[in-house]
Amino acid sequence: MSLPDFSTQGSLFSTAALGASLFPEDDRYRLFAQLVYPCLARVRPMLEKAYSPDTGRTAIEPVFLLGVCLLQYVDGIPDRQAVDWLRYHAGWNFALNRQLGDERFHPSTLSRFRERLEAHGLAALGFQAILDGLVEAGLVRRNARQRLDSTQVFGLVSRMSRVESLRQTLRLALEELAEGVEVEARPEQWPLWWTLYVENRLDYRASREVLESKLAEAGVAAAQILAWLKQHPQLAAGEQARLLARVFAEQFVLEAGEFRPRGKGELESGRVQNPLDPEATYGVKQQGGEAKNHVGYKAQVAETVVERQLEAGEPTANFITAIAIQPAHHSDEAGAQVIAQAQASLGLEPPPVLYVDGAYVSAAKLVEAAHQGRELIGPVQPAPRQYPDQFTMEHFQVDVERRSATCPAGKPNDRSNRVVGGKYPGQYRFEWKPSTCAACKLRDRCLGKGLGHKTIVVGEHHSALQARRVEQKTESFRQRLHHRAAIEGTQSELVRAHGLRRARYRGQAMVQLQAWLTGAACNLKRWLRRVVWENRCAPTPAEVGTAASLG
Repeated sequence: MSLPDFSTQGSLFSTAALGASLFPEDDRYRLFAQLVYPCLARVRPMLEKAYSPDTGRTAIEPVFLLGVCLLQYVDGIPDRQAVDWLRYHAGWNFALNRQLGDERFHPSTLSRFRERLEAHGLAALGFQAILDGLVEAGLVRRNARQRLDSTQVFGLVSRMSRVESLRQTLRLALEELAEGVEVEARPEQWPLWWTLYVENRLDYRASREVLESKLAEAGVAAAQILAWLKQHPQLAAGEQARLLARVFAEQFVLEAGEFRPRGKGELESGRVQNPLDPEATYGVKQQGGEAKNHVGYKAQVAETVVERQLEAGEPTANFITAIAIQPAHHSDEAGAQVIAQAQASLGLEPPPVLYVDGAYVSAAKLVEAAHQGRELIGPVQPAPRQYPDQFTMEHFQVDVERRSATCPAGKPNDRSNRVVGGKYPGQYRFEWKPSTCAACKLRDRCLGKGLGHKTIVVGEHHSALQARRVEQKTESFRQRLHHRAAIEGTQSELVRAHGLRRARYRGQAMVQLQAWLTGAACNLKRWLRRVVWENRCAPTPAEVGTAASLG
Protein backbone atom coordinates (compact mmCIF):
# COMPACT_ATOMS: atom_id res chain seq x y z
CA MET A 1 0.00 0.00 0.00
CA SER A 2 1.22 3.51 -0.82
CA LEU A 3 1.17 6.40 1.63
CA PRO A 4 -0.80 9.65 1.35
CA ASP A 5 0.81 13.06 1.48
CA PHE A 6 1.46 14.10 5.06
CA SER A 7 1.56 17.51 6.67
CA THR A 8 1.36 18.62 10.29
CA GLN A 9 -0.33 21.85 9.24
CA GLY A 10 -4.11 21.80 9.59
CA SER A 11 -6.42 23.54 7.18
CA LEU A 12 -8.92 26.24 8.07
CA PHE A 13 -11.61 23.55 8.02
CA SER A 14 -9.80 21.06 10.26
CA THR A 15 -11.37 19.98 13.53
CA ALA A 16 -8.44 21.63 15.32
CA ALA A 17 -9.28 25.00 13.79
CA LEU A 18 -13.05 24.75 14.11
CA GLY A 19 -13.16 23.23 17.61
CA ALA A 20 -10.26 24.97 19.32
CA SER A 21 -12.56 27.04 21.52
CA LEU A 22 -14.17 23.88 22.91
CA PHE A 23 -11.03 22.74 24.73
CA PRO A 24 -9.42 24.71 27.58
CA GLU A 25 -5.67 24.93 28.03
CA ASP A 26 -5.53 22.06 30.54
CA ASP A 27 -7.77 19.70 28.55
CA ARG A 28 -6.02 16.40 27.83
CA TYR A 29 -7.06 16.37 24.17
CA ARG A 30 -5.58 19.81 23.61
CA LEU A 31 -2.40 18.70 25.38
CA PHE A 32 -2.33 15.53 23.27
CA ALA A 33 -2.49 17.66 20.13
CA GLN A 34 0.22 20.01 21.41
CA LEU A 35 2.65 17.51 22.98
CA VAL A 36 1.99 13.97 21.78
CA TYR A 37 0.91 14.35 18.16
CA PRO A 38 4.19 16.10 17.16
CA CYS A 39 6.10 13.16 18.72
CA LEU A 40 4.11 10.76 16.56
CA ALA A 41 4.68 12.88 13.47
CA ARG A 42 8.45 12.69 14.02
CA VAL A 43 8.45 8.88 13.69
CA ARG A 44 6.69 8.88 10.32
CA PRO A 45 9.94 8.08 8.46
CA MET A 46 10.06 4.85 10.47
CA LEU A 47 6.42 4.08 9.62
CA GLU A 48 7.15 4.56 5.93
CA LYS A 49 9.29 1.40 6.01
CA ALA A 50 6.15 -0.67 6.54
CA TYR A 51 4.55 0.55 3.27
CA SER A 52 5.36 0.51 -0.42
CA PRO A 53 6.22 4.02 -1.61
CA ASP A 54 4.29 4.01 -4.89
CA THR A 55 2.33 0.76 -5.28
CA GLY A 56 -1.15 -0.27 -4.30
CA ARG A 57 -4.06 1.84 -3.17
CA THR A 58 -3.49 4.74 -0.82
CA ALA A 59 -3.40 3.72 2.84
CA ILE A 60 -4.87 5.50 5.82
CA GLU A 61 -2.24 7.83 7.26
CA PRO A 62 -0.09 5.68 9.65
CA VAL A 63 0.63 8.55 12.04
CA PHE A 64 -3.11 8.97 12.44
CA LEU A 65 -3.61 5.22 13.00
CA LEU A 66 -0.79 5.15 15.59
CA GLY A 67 -2.48 8.01 17.43
CA VAL A 68 -5.79 6.13 17.36
CA CYS A 69 -4.11 3.05 18.87
CA LEU A 70 -2.66 5.13 21.69
CA LEU A 71 -5.99 6.79 22.46
CA GLN A 72 -7.63 3.37 22.43
CA TYR A 73 -5.34 2.22 25.22
CA VAL A 74 -5.77 5.48 27.11
CA ASP A 75 -9.56 5.21 27.07
CA GLY A 76 -9.71 1.39 27.08
CA ILE A 77 -12.01 0.86 24.09
CA PRO A 78 -12.05 -1.76 21.28
CA ASP A 79 -11.55 -1.15 17.56
CA ARG A 80 -15.20 -0.81 16.61
CA GLN A 81 -15.88 1.76 19.33
CA ALA A 82 -12.71 3.66 18.36
CA VAL A 83 -13.99 4.07 14.80
CA ASP A 84 -17.34 5.27 16.14
CA TRP A 85 -15.59 7.80 18.35
CA LEU A 86 -13.82 9.19 15.30
CA ARG A 87 -17.28 10.00 13.97
CA TYR A 88 -18.79 11.50 17.13
CA HIS A 89 -15.98 12.38 19.59
CA ALA A 90 -14.77 15.97 19.12
CA GLY A 91 -11.85 15.45 21.51
CA TRP A 92 -10.41 12.56 19.52
CA ASN A 93 -10.69 14.44 16.25
CA PHE A 94 -9.08 17.53 17.79
CA ALA A 95 -6.22 15.53 19.34
CA LEU A 96 -5.43 13.72 16.08
CA ASN A 97 -5.58 16.84 13.86
CA ARG A 98 -8.30 15.23 11.73
CA GLN A 99 -9.45 17.11 8.68
CA LEU A 100 -13.07 17.48 7.69
CA GLY A 101 -13.87 15.01 4.96
CA ASP A 102 -11.11 12.56 5.89
CA GLU A 103 -11.83 9.04 4.77
CA ARG A 104 -13.68 6.76 7.15
CA PHE A 105 -12.38 3.23 7.51
CA HIS A 106 -13.44 -0.19 8.76
CA PRO A 107 -12.43 -1.29 12.31
CA SER A 108 -10.37 -4.13 10.84
CA THR A 109 -7.95 -1.49 9.52
CA LEU A 110 -6.70 -1.03 13.07
CA SER A 111 -5.99 -4.73 13.59
CA ARG A 112 -4.18 -4.91 10.24
CA PHE A 113 -2.16 -1.83 11.19
CA ARG A 114 -1.03 -3.47 14.44
CA GLU A 115 -0.07 -6.61 12.53
CA ARG A 116 1.90 -4.44 10.10
CA LEU A 117 3.78 -2.83 13.00
CA GLU A 118 4.69 -6.22 14.44
CA ALA A 119 5.67 -7.71 11.07
CA HIS A 120 8.09 -4.84 10.33
CA GLY A 121 9.69 -4.69 13.79
CA LEU A 122 7.92 -1.44 14.75
CA ALA A 123 5.97 -2.70 17.76
CA ALA A 124 7.78 -0.35 20.14
CA LEU A 125 7.48 2.73 17.90
CA GLY A 126 4.55 4.31 19.74
CA PHE A 127 6.22 3.77 23.11
CA GLN A 128 9.51 5.14 21.83
CA ALA A 129 7.81 8.25 20.44
CA ILE A 130 6.33 9.05 23.86
CA LEU A 131 9.59 8.22 25.65
CA ASP A 132 11.59 10.49 23.35
CA GLY A 133 9.08 13.25 24.06
CA LEU A 134 9.57 12.76 27.81
CA VAL A 135 13.34 12.87 27.39
CA GLU A 136 13.07 16.06 25.35
CA ALA A 137 10.80 17.59 28.00
CA GLY A 138 13.37 16.80 30.70
CA LEU A 139 11.08 14.39 32.55
CA VAL A 140 13.19 11.28 31.86
CA ARG A 141 16.96 10.97 31.78
CA ARG A 142 18.51 8.29 29.61
CA ASN A 143 20.60 7.09 32.56
CA ALA A 144 18.00 7.47 35.31
CA ARG A 145 17.73 5.31 38.41
CA GLN A 146 15.14 2.60 37.96
CA ARG A 147 13.14 -0.13 39.66
CA LEU A 148 12.11 -3.42 38.12
CA ASP A 149 9.53 -6.10 38.83
CA SER A 150 7.40 -8.64 36.96
CA THR A 151 3.71 -9.47 36.81
CA GLN A 152 1.54 -12.17 35.29
CA VAL A 153 -0.10 -11.93 31.87
CA PHE A 154 -2.88 -14.46 31.27
CA GLY A 155 -2.85 -15.85 27.75
CA LEU A 156 -5.84 -15.61 25.43
CA VAL A 157 -6.29 -19.37 25.76
CA SER A 158 -7.33 -21.75 28.50
CA ARG A 159 -5.09 -24.27 30.16
CA MET A 160 -5.65 -27.76 28.75
CA SER A 161 -4.98 -31.19 30.14
CA ARG A 162 -2.37 -33.31 28.40
CA VAL A 163 -4.91 -35.42 26.53
CA GLU A 164 -6.92 -32.38 25.47
CA SER A 165 -3.81 -30.56 24.24
CA LEU A 166 -2.70 -33.55 22.15
CA ARG A 167 -6.17 -34.14 20.69
CA GLN A 168 -6.56 -30.47 19.76
CA THR A 169 -3.13 -30.56 18.12
CA LEU A 170 -4.21 -33.60 16.12
CA ARG A 171 -7.35 -31.78 15.02
CA LEU A 172 -5.38 -28.75 13.79
CA ALA A 173 -2.87 -30.94 11.98
CA LEU A 174 -5.57 -33.01 10.26
CA GLU A 175 -7.45 -29.89 9.13
CA GLU A 176 -4.21 -28.48 7.69
CA LEU A 177 -3.38 -31.77 5.93
CA ALA A 178 -6.92 -32.04 4.52
CA GLU A 179 -6.27 -28.91 2.46
CA GLY A 180 -2.99 -30.20 1.03
CA VAL A 181 -3.66 -33.90 0.40
CA GLU A 182 -5.98 -35.33 -2.20
CA VAL A 183 -8.57 -37.81 -0.93
CA GLU A 184 -7.04 -40.77 -2.76
CA ALA A 185 -3.56 -40.01 -1.34
CA ARG A 186 -4.62 -40.06 2.29
CA PRO A 187 -3.69 -42.97 4.59
CA GLU A 188 -6.25 -45.71 5.11
CA GLN A 189 -6.66 -44.68 8.78
CA TRP A 190 -7.69 -41.17 7.74
CA PRO A 191 -11.48 -41.65 8.19
CA LEU A 192 -10.92 -42.98 11.71
CA TRP A 193 -8.59 -40.13 12.64
CA TRP A 194 -10.99 -37.55 11.25
CA THR A 195 -13.92 -39.04 13.16
CA LEU A 196 -12.06 -39.26 16.47
CA TYR A 197 -10.19 -35.96 16.51
CA VAL A 198 -12.09 -33.54 14.25
CA GLU A 199 -15.75 -34.52 14.41
CA ASN A 200 -15.86 -35.80 18.01
CA ARG A 201 -15.09 -34.25 21.37
CA LEU A 202 -13.88 -36.08 24.46
CA ASP A 203 -15.98 -36.15 27.62
CA TYR A 204 -13.48 -34.83 30.16
CA ARG A 205 -15.72 -35.87 33.03
CA ALA A 206 -14.63 -39.45 32.33
CA SER A 207 -12.59 -41.37 34.86
CA ARG A 208 -8.83 -41.06 35.12
CA GLU A 209 -8.35 -44.51 33.62
CA VAL A 210 -10.42 -43.58 30.56
CA LEU A 211 -8.51 -40.33 30.05
CA GLU A 212 -5.17 -42.13 30.32
CA SER A 213 -6.29 -44.65 27.71
CA LYS A 214 -7.41 -41.80 25.44
CA LEU A 215 -3.98 -40.16 25.83
CA ALA A 216 -2.26 -43.40 24.80
CA GLU A 217 -4.70 -43.80 21.90
CA ALA A 218 -4.01 -40.24 20.69
CA GLY A 219 -0.29 -40.90 21.01
CA VAL A 220 -0.56 -43.91 18.70
CA ALA A 221 -2.45 -41.83 16.13
CA ALA A 222 0.12 -39.02 16.37
CA ALA A 223 2.99 -41.47 15.90
CA GLN A 224 1.32 -42.95 12.81
CA ILE A 225 0.67 -39.51 11.29
CA LEU A 226 4.24 -38.39 11.91
CA ALA A 227 5.59 -41.62 10.38
CA TRP A 228 3.45 -41.00 7.28
CA LEU A 229 4.62 -37.37 7.11
CA LYS A 230 8.25 -38.51 6.86
CA GLN A 231 7.37 -39.73 3.36
CA HIS A 232 5.94 -36.29 2.47
CA PRO A 233 8.49 -33.58 3.46
CA GLN A 234 6.42 -30.76 1.99
CA LEU A 235 3.45 -31.63 4.19
CA ALA A 236 5.69 -32.15 7.23
CA ALA A 237 6.91 -28.54 6.86
CA GLY A 238 3.43 -27.18 7.56
CA GLU A 239 2.94 -25.12 10.72
CA GLN A 240 0.47 -27.49 12.38
CA ALA A 241 2.42 -30.59 11.31
CA ARG A 242 5.55 -29.21 12.96
CA LEU A 243 3.51 -28.37 16.05
CA LEU A 244 2.22 -31.94 16.19
CA ALA A 245 5.80 -33.24 16.11
CA ARG A 246 6.73 -30.90 18.96
CA VAL A 247 3.76 -31.78 21.16
CA PHE A 248 4.27 -35.51 20.58
CA ALA A 249 7.95 -35.24 21.55
CA GLU A 250 7.01 -33.31 24.69
CA GLN A 251 4.34 -35.81 25.75
CA PHE A 252 5.89 -39.16 24.75
CA VAL A 253 9.27 -40.86 25.00
CA LEU A 254 10.68 -43.80 23.04
CA GLU A 255 11.51 -46.70 25.37
CA ALA A 256 12.36 -50.29 24.34
CA GLY A 257 11.17 -49.60 20.82
CA GLU A 258 7.76 -48.27 21.92
CA PHE A 259 6.39 -44.85 22.75
CA ARG A 260 5.02 -44.31 26.25
CA PRO A 261 3.52 -41.18 27.86
CA ARG A 262 6.05 -39.22 29.90
CA GLY A 263 5.64 -39.17 33.65
CA LYS A 264 4.81 -35.95 35.46
CA GLY A 265 8.44 -35.46 36.47
CA GLU A 266 9.62 -35.90 32.87
CA LEU A 267 7.55 -33.06 31.41
CA GLU A 268 9.31 -29.82 30.50
CA SER A 269 8.12 -26.55 32.00
CA GLY A 270 8.08 -24.86 28.59
CA ARG A 271 5.87 -27.43 26.88
CA VAL A 272 2.81 -26.50 24.85
CA GLN A 273 -0.21 -25.95 27.10
CA ASN A 274 -2.66 -25.05 24.33
CA PRO A 275 -1.95 -25.53 20.60
CA LEU A 276 -3.95 -22.39 19.76
CA ASP A 277 -1.10 -20.40 21.37
CA PRO A 278 1.99 -22.62 21.62
CA GLU A 279 4.08 -19.79 23.09
CA ALA A 280 1.84 -19.46 26.16
CA THR A 281 3.52 -21.53 28.88
CA TYR A 282 2.74 -22.52 32.45
CA GLY A 283 4.20 -20.32 35.17
CA VAL A 284 4.03 -19.91 38.93
CA LYS A 285 4.57 -16.57 40.65
CA GLN A 286 4.79 -15.89 44.37
CA GLN A 287 2.49 -13.01 45.36
CA GLY A 288 1.96 -12.11 48.98
CA GLY A 289 3.24 -15.48 50.18
CA GLU A 290 0.82 -17.30 47.87
CA ALA A 291 1.82 -19.22 44.75
CA LYS A 292 -0.35 -18.21 41.78
CA ASN A 293 -0.15 -20.26 38.59
CA HIS A 294 -1.33 -19.35 35.12
CA VAL A 295 -0.87 -20.09 31.42
CA GLY A 296 0.43 -17.18 29.41
CA TYR A 297 3.38 -14.84 29.76
CA LYS A 298 5.30 -12.70 32.21
CA ALA A 299 5.71 -8.93 31.88
CA GLN A 300 8.86 -7.23 33.14
CA VAL A 301 8.13 -3.58 34.02
CA ALA A 302 10.92 -1.01 34.51
CA GLU A 303 10.27 2.49 35.84
CA THR A 304 12.38 5.55 36.66
CA VAL A 305 12.90 6.49 40.30
CA VAL A 306 12.81 10.09 41.55
CA GLU A 307 13.97 9.86 45.15
CA ARG A 308 12.80 13.28 46.33
CA GLN A 309 9.58 13.70 48.31
CA LEU A 310 6.63 14.86 46.18
CA GLU A 311 4.71 17.95 47.14
CA ALA A 312 1.08 17.76 48.24
CA GLY A 313 -1.08 17.03 45.20
CA GLU A 314 1.90 16.58 42.91
CA PRO A 315 1.47 13.75 40.37
CA THR A 316 4.17 11.14 39.98
CA ALA A 317 7.43 12.14 38.34
CA ASN A 318 8.29 8.52 37.49
CA PHE A 319 7.78 7.04 34.03
CA ILE A 320 7.95 3.57 32.52
CA THR A 321 11.15 2.95 30.58
CA ALA A 322 10.29 -0.48 29.13
CA ILE A 323 7.86 -3.40 29.35
CA ALA A 324 9.25 -6.70 28.10
CA ILE A 325 7.24 -9.90 27.62
CA GLN A 326 8.85 -13.26 28.30
CA PRO A 327 7.50 -16.84 28.60
CA ALA A 328 5.74 -17.45 31.90
CA HIS A 329 8.18 -20.14 33.01
CA HIS A 330 11.30 -18.00 32.57
CA SER A 331 13.04 -16.57 35.62
CA ASP A 332 13.10 -12.93 36.68
CA GLU A 333 16.89 -12.96 36.45
CA ALA A 334 16.56 -13.82 32.75
CA GLY A 335 13.84 -11.16 32.49
CA ALA A 336 16.31 -8.51 33.68
CA GLN A 337 18.45 -9.30 30.63
CA VAL A 338 15.41 -9.00 28.36
CA ILE A 339 14.49 -5.61 29.82
CA ALA A 340 18.10 -4.40 29.46
CA GLN A 341 18.08 -5.32 25.76
CA ALA A 342 14.74 -3.56 25.27
CA GLN A 343 16.02 -0.39 26.92
CA ALA A 344 19.20 -0.44 24.85
CA SER A 345 17.07 -0.61 21.67
CA LEU A 346 15.22 2.49 22.93
CA GLY A 347 18.46 4.43 23.39
CA LEU A 348 18.56 4.20 27.18
CA GLU A 349 21.71 3.57 29.19
CA PRO A 350 21.98 0.97 31.97
CA PRO A 351 20.63 2.51 35.19
CA PRO A 352 23.31 3.49 37.74
CA VAL A 353 21.04 2.17 40.51
CA LEU A 354 18.44 -0.58 40.03
CA TYR A 355 15.96 -1.45 42.80
CA VAL A 356 14.65 -5.03 42.64
CA ASP A 357 13.38 -7.87 44.81
CA GLY A 358 15.24 -11.03 45.70
CA ALA A 359 14.32 -12.87 42.49
CA TYR A 360 16.72 -10.67 40.50
CA VAL A 361 19.69 -10.81 42.88
CA SER A 362 22.45 -13.40 42.90
CA ALA A 363 26.11 -13.33 43.82
CA ALA A 364 27.12 -13.27 40.14
CA LYS A 365 24.77 -10.35 39.41
CA LEU A 366 26.13 -8.36 42.38
CA VAL A 367 29.69 -8.81 41.13
CA GLU A 368 28.69 -7.97 37.54
CA ALA A 369 26.97 -4.74 38.63
CA ALA A 370 29.98 -3.75 40.75
CA HIS A 371 32.36 -4.28 37.83
CA GLN A 372 30.13 -2.08 35.65
CA GLY A 373 30.06 0.67 38.28
CA ARG A 374 26.36 0.17 39.00
CA GLU A 375 24.38 -0.69 42.12
CA LEU A 376 21.92 -3.57 42.32
CA ILE A 377 19.77 -2.84 45.37
CA GLY A 378 17.81 -5.90 46.43
CA PRO A 379 17.87 -8.58 49.11
CA VAL A 380 19.45 -11.98 48.68
CA GLN A 381 17.97 -15.19 50.03
CA PRO A 382 19.12 -16.14 53.55
CA ALA A 383 21.26 -19.22 53.90
CA PRO A 384 19.09 -22.36 54.27
CA ARG A 385 18.87 -24.35 57.49
CA GLN A 386 17.28 -27.70 58.38
CA TYR A 387 16.22 -26.88 61.95
CA PRO A 388 15.80 -23.62 63.94
CA ASP A 389 19.03 -23.59 65.99
CA GLN A 390 21.32 -24.86 63.23
CA PHE A 391 24.26 -22.73 62.14
CA THR A 392 23.97 -21.52 58.56
CA MET A 393 26.55 -20.36 56.06
CA GLU A 394 26.21 -16.86 57.48
CA HIS A 395 27.87 -18.01 60.73
CA PHE A 396 31.06 -19.03 58.89
CA GLN A 397 33.75 -16.49 58.02
CA VAL A 398 34.80 -17.46 54.50
CA ASP A 399 37.53 -15.81 52.45
CA VAL A 400 37.32 -17.45 49.04
CA GLU A 401 40.26 -15.52 47.64
CA ARG A 402 42.60 -16.75 50.39
CA ARG A 403 41.00 -20.21 50.52
CA SER A 404 40.33 -19.90 54.25
CA ALA A 405 37.26 -20.35 56.42
CA THR A 406 36.54 -20.08 60.13
CA CYS A 407 33.70 -21.95 61.83
CA PRO A 408 31.41 -20.45 64.53
CA ALA A 409 33.72 -21.92 67.19
CA GLY A 410 36.65 -19.92 65.76
CA LYS A 411 38.51 -22.87 64.28
CA PRO A 412 40.06 -22.55 60.80
CA ASN A 413 39.42 -25.12 58.11
CA ASP A 414 41.86 -28.00 57.71
CA ARG A 415 41.42 -28.58 53.96
CA SER A 416 40.14 -26.64 50.96
CA ASN A 417 39.91 -27.34 47.25
CA ARG A 418 38.19 -26.16 44.09
CA VAL A 419 35.41 -28.46 42.90
CA VAL A 420 36.04 -29.54 39.32
CA GLY A 421 33.13 -31.88 38.56
CA GLY A 422 30.18 -33.44 40.28
CA LYS A 423 27.28 -31.56 41.83
CA TYR A 424 29.09 -28.25 42.48
CA PRO A 425 31.49 -27.56 39.57
CA GLY A 426 33.49 -24.33 39.81
CA GLN A 427 32.80 -23.89 43.53
CA TYR A 428 34.99 -24.23 46.61
CA ARG A 429 34.84 -26.81 49.37
CA PHE A 430 36.13 -26.22 52.90
CA GLU A 431 36.49 -29.13 55.35
CA TRP A 432 37.26 -29.60 59.03
CA LYS A 433 38.81 -32.86 60.25
CA PRO A 434 36.75 -35.22 62.43
CA SER A 435 39.24 -34.67 65.22
CA THR A 436 38.61 -30.92 65.05
CA CYS A 437 34.83 -31.34 65.30
CA ALA A 438 34.80 -34.19 67.83
CA ALA A 439 35.41 -32.14 70.95
CA CYS A 440 33.62 -28.97 69.81
CA LYS A 441 30.91 -27.68 72.17
CA LEU A 442 28.90 -26.37 69.19
CA ARG A 443 28.92 -29.71 67.41
CA ASP A 444 25.16 -30.33 67.75
CA ARG A 445 24.26 -26.98 66.19
CA CYS A 446 26.84 -27.28 63.44
CA LEU A 447 26.66 -30.85 62.17
CA GLY A 448 23.65 -32.65 60.80
CA LYS A 449 22.60 -36.08 61.96
CA GLY A 450 25.05 -38.82 61.06
CA LEU A 451 27.88 -36.46 60.06
CA GLY A 452 31.32 -36.87 61.56
CA HIS A 453 32.84 -33.58 60.42
CA LYS A 454 31.82 -30.27 58.85
CA THR A 455 32.02 -29.52 55.13
CA ILE A 456 30.76 -26.39 53.40
CA VAL A 457 30.64 -25.56 49.70
CA VAL A 458 30.50 -21.95 48.48
CA GLY A 459 30.54 -20.23 45.10
CA GLU A 460 33.37 -18.12 43.75
CA HIS A 461 31.38 -14.92 44.50
CA HIS A 462 30.50 -15.92 48.06
CA SER A 463 32.16 -12.83 49.52
CA ALA A 464 29.79 -10.51 47.63
CA LEU A 465 26.81 -12.65 48.67
CA GLN A 466 27.82 -12.61 52.32
CA ALA A 467 28.43 -8.85 52.25
CA ARG A 468 24.90 -8.26 50.96
CA ARG A 469 23.43 -10.53 53.65
CA VAL A 470 25.10 -8.36 56.26
CA GLU A 471 24.18 -5.10 54.53
CA GLN A 472 20.49 -5.92 54.11
CA LYS A 473 20.07 -6.16 57.88
CA THR A 474 20.96 -2.49 58.33
CA GLU A 475 18.35 0.26 58.59
CA SER A 476 19.95 2.34 55.84
CA PHE A 477 19.57 -0.53 53.35
CA ARG A 478 15.92 -1.02 54.34
CA GLN A 479 15.28 2.68 53.74
CA ARG A 480 16.86 2.53 50.29
CA LEU A 481 14.86 -0.57 49.41
CA HIS A 482 11.62 1.36 50.02
CA HIS A 483 12.10 2.89 46.57
CA ARG A 484 11.36 -0.51 45.04
CA ALA A 485 7.91 -0.83 46.61
CA ALA A 486 6.30 1.82 44.36
CA ILE A 487 6.60 -0.49 41.34
CA GLU A 488 3.67 -2.44 42.81
CA GLY A 489 1.46 0.62 42.35
CA THR A 490 2.62 1.01 38.76
CA GLN A 491 1.78 -2.62 38.03
CA SER A 492 -1.64 -2.12 39.60
CA GLU A 493 -2.22 0.87 37.31
CA LEU A 494 -1.17 -1.11 34.25
CA VAL A 495 -3.41 -4.02 35.23
CA ARG A 496 -6.51 -2.20 36.47
CA ALA A 497 -6.55 0.84 34.21
CA HIS A 498 -5.06 -0.64 31.03
CA GLY A 499 -5.73 -4.39 31.14
CA LEU A 500 -2.14 -5.64 31.11
CA ARG A 501 -3.09 -8.74 33.11
CA ARG A 502 -4.96 -10.34 30.19
CA ALA A 503 -3.53 -10.76 26.70
CA ARG A 504 -5.65 -9.33 23.91
CA TYR A 505 -3.85 -11.31 21.24
CA ARG A 506 -2.16 -14.69 20.78
CA GLY A 507 1.57 -15.15 20.37
CA GLN A 508 4.39 -13.51 22.29
CA ALA A 509 5.11 -10.95 19.55
CA MET A 510 1.56 -9.57 19.59
CA VAL A 511 1.41 -9.62 23.40
CA GLN A 512 4.64 -7.60 23.35
CA LEU A 513 2.93 -5.09 21.04
CA GLN A 514 0.09 -4.86 23.55
CA ALA A 515 2.62 -4.24 26.34
CA TRP A 516 4.31 -1.41 24.42
CA LEU A 517 0.99 0.31 23.73
CA THR A 518 -0.04 -0.17 27.36
CA GLY A 519 3.19 1.39 28.61
CA ALA A 520 2.85 4.26 26.13
CA ALA A 521 -0.70 4.98 27.31
CA CYS A 522 0.39 4.97 30.96
CA ASN A 523 3.30 7.33 30.27
CA LEU A 524 1.06 9.56 28.18
CA LYS A 525 -1.46 9.99 30.99
CA ARG A 526 1.28 10.67 33.54
CA TRP A 527 2.90 13.20 31.22
CA LEU A 528 -0.31 15.13 30.66
CA ARG A 529 -1.20 15.12 34.36
CA ARG A 530 2.24 16.45 35.19
CA VAL A 531 2.02 19.24 32.59
CA VAL A 532 -1.37 20.31 33.98
CA TRP A 533 0.03 20.40 37.53
CA GLU A 534 3.14 22.35 36.49
CA ASN A 535 1.04 24.90 34.59
CA ARG A 536 -1.21 25.42 37.61
CA CYS A 537 1.79 25.86 39.89
CA ALA A 538 3.58 28.25 37.54
CA PRO A 539 3.45 31.91 38.62
CA THR A 540 1.13 34.23 36.69
CA PRO A 541 2.56 37.17 34.68
CA ALA A 542 1.33 39.53 37.41
CA GLU A 543 3.19 37.55 40.07
CA VAL A 544 6.31 37.54 37.94
CA GLY A 545 6.08 41.33 37.48
CA THR A 546 5.57 41.89 41.20
CA ALA A 547 8.57 39.72 42.04
CA ALA A 548 10.70 41.61 39.53
CA SER A 549 9.70 44.99 40.94
CA LEU A 550 10.44 43.88 44.48
CA GLY A 551 13.80 42.52 43.36
